[in-house]
Amino acid sequence: MKRTRSQTKSILTPNHDPKPPIKTLISSKIPFPVKKIPKLTIKNKQPNFPLPTTPPPPPPTIAKPLSSHGELESALNHLRSADPLLSTIINTLPSPQFSTNTTPFLSLIKTLISQQISTKSASSIENRFISLFQNQSSILPDAVLALSPTHLRQIGISGPKATYIHDLSSKYANGFLSDSSIIEMDDETLYEKLTSVKGIGPWSVHMFMIFTLHRPDVLPVGDLGVRKGVQKLYGLKGLPSPSQMEVLCQKWKPYRSVGTWYMYKLVEAKEVLPNPSTILC
Repeated sequence: MKRTRSQTKSILTPNHDPKPPIKTLISSKIPFPVKKIPKLTIKNKQPNFPLPTTPPPPPPTIAKPLSSHGELESALNHLRSADPLLSTIINTLPSPQFSTNTTPFLSLIKTLISQQISTKSASSIENRFISLFQNQSSILPDAVLALSPTHLRQIGISGPKATYIHDLSSKYANGFLSDSSIIEMDDETLYEKLTSVKGIGPWSVHMFMIFTLHRPDVLPVGDLGVRKGVQKLYGLKGLPSPSQMEVLCQKWKPYRSVGTWYMYKLVEAKEVLPNPSTILC
C-alpha cells in the first residue's frame, strides 16, 4: 500500500512528543525575584604591626675649625704626605695663623666694607665705622639699623654698601641669621644663607668661612690669587679653570683651606722660593 506524503510526515514526527515553536520559547516570560547584588568594597585596613620607616639622614657634620687644638698640625701633616710639591712650600714658608676676636656679624660688615677697595682704605673706613659705637661688643644689628644711609656715607661707605649692611642687619634682627646659628651651620647651608644677603657673593662667603670661621675644607676656585698660586705650584702654562682647580686640588681634601692660604703666600712671596715643579723632576 502506497503512503501519501502526509502519512509519512506523521510517522517521522509522532504526535506524543510535539516540539513547541522557537518563537514561543523566546517570548515566554518566567518571573524571577529581583535581588540586588551588593558591591564589594575593600577597606584599607591598617596593619596591626608598625610598618618599617626609612630613618631620616643624619645631619651634616661640621669639621673642627683650624683654630682648634691640633687641627692645623693635622692639616699640615696631611698636605705634606698628599702633595710633595705643596710640601716644599710648607717647609719653606711660615705656618699659617687662624685666629680672630671679631664676631661673625662684625666680620661680615667688614667684608662688605672692604669690597673693591684697597686694604688701606678698607682699614680706615672700618675704624671710622667702629668709632661710631662705644666698643665692638655694642655693634649689634639694631644699633647698626639705627644708622641712616646718609650717616654711613659720611664715614666713607658707599650708598650700595650701606644698603648691603642694612640688609645684613635686618636678617640678623629678624632671626634669619645669628652668630650662634652661623657657627653651627654646615658649609652648604651657610653658603645658601649668606649668599641671600645683598652684596655677599661666593668669594665673600669663602673668605668669611676660611678667615673668620676657620673652616678647614674651602677652595675658592674662582679666586685669581689662588689660581695664580696653583699655576706657579704645578708649573702650568696658563691659569687653571675652576674645574681644573677642583681636580688639581682634590688631593688636599679635607684641608683645602690651608692649601688656599699657602697659594696666597706663594704669590705674595717676594723672596726667591724653590720652584717645586722642578724639584721632583
